[in-house]
Amino acid sequence: MIKKILLLGSGELGKELVIAAQRIGQHVIAVDSYKDAPAMHVADEFEVIDMLDGAVLDAIVAKHQPDLIVPEIEAIRTERFYDYEKQGIQVVPSAKAANYTMDRKAIRDLAAIDLGVKTAPYKYAKNIEELTAAVALIGMPCVVKPLMSSSGKGQSVIKKEEDIVRAWDIATNKGRGDKEEVIVEGFIDFHTEITLLTVTQKNGPTLYCPAIGHRQERGDYQESWQPVHLSDDDLKTAQEMADKVTKALSGAGLWGVEFFITNNGVVFSELSPRPHDTGMVTLAGTQNFSEFELHLRAILGIPIQEITLERSGASAVVLFKEDIEKVPMYDGLDKAAQYEKSDFRVFGKPVTRQYRRMGLGLAYEAKDQDPKISVERAKKVAECIKVI
Repeated sequence: MIKKILLLGSGELGKELVIAAQRIGQHVIAVDSYKDAPAMHVADEFEVIDMLDGAVLDAIVAKHQPDLIVPEIEAIRTERFYDYEKQGIQVVPSAKAANYTMDRKAIRDLAAIDLGVKTAPYKYAKNIEELTAAVALIGMPCVVKPLMSSSGKGQSVIKKEEDIVRAWDIATNKGRGDKEEVIVEGFIDFHTEITLLTVTQKNGPTLYCPAIGHRQERGDYQESWQPVHLSDDDLKTAQEMADKVTKALSGAGLWGVEFFITNNGVVFSELSPRPHDTGMVTLAGTQNFSEFELHLRAILGIPIQEITLERSGASAVVLFKEDIEKVPMYDGLDKAAQYEKSDFRVFGKPVTRQYRRMGLGLAYEAKDQDPKISVERAKKVAECIKVI
């Protein structure tokens, strides 16, 4: 059962997915807007194109005739996916899911209005005037995000009126895609932020990974750990919300469903129809299958009998913090390797940018141990790896 997979977006998550695919004999064409993207290093073939150009995207699909199209990022002309499905190509998880989740407006309205899922209060704005009015209605502090972005890009917090223009500039300059519109969200007073990796299967029940906790800065995750402690009621509510939203979107695959856990219950935050950055903690062997192996098996229709917790563990990112672009070199891998019960990844990105994620520290303990022990060790591993 060898399938040809067209991977749209070839970052570090895509790279791990390609590695998982290669291990079971699949053929992958990695596509991105720049050369030497991480997944291209391990794929069978690669293409460098503007994925927001529908005609160019059509040409690549016609050239390669894939069995599956697997989006890994948001900046894609996803409207074309409906036509590809009509041609008999499997879009992961589905054309509907890809279109709804690539745009915060579509997924938020589906969850809050159509499905009645509890979310933060929100408004949309297409210009500074509308943003100012939205902030007045939502109240401060509030969070402003582009409708299309990933890994926290373009997000900022408005605490006072003077922040409004800056927030608009950040969102419109750093978002992905070509929509100049933002979402304004009310600030949620939460004590825990989680990702519930949810696996929908072609011919099997929906499965849930042990919940993952994470800490963010600038809207991007810094550390994640698994498992995170939740009450039985909160876990059940999160699973019910995830089930409701993924069923409405349809399709098979792994979904990263994010929630805020508050003193007053669970609040839906966002959803990605693909492996999630916080789920890279599963590379520490926390589960019987990593999130990438789960995604691959689900989209190929390979049955997944169960998902089990094997270890407690954590991940911590290696960031490049300087505001310069250069070809990266790495130092300190020997120091990172000195820690027991640990591992690391270097993603192989061709150029640095400020706050770009360049690698990962991983750590683990027995499954009955507090994962925060692993968080501290993963941070130490990540701190050893210097991007120079």
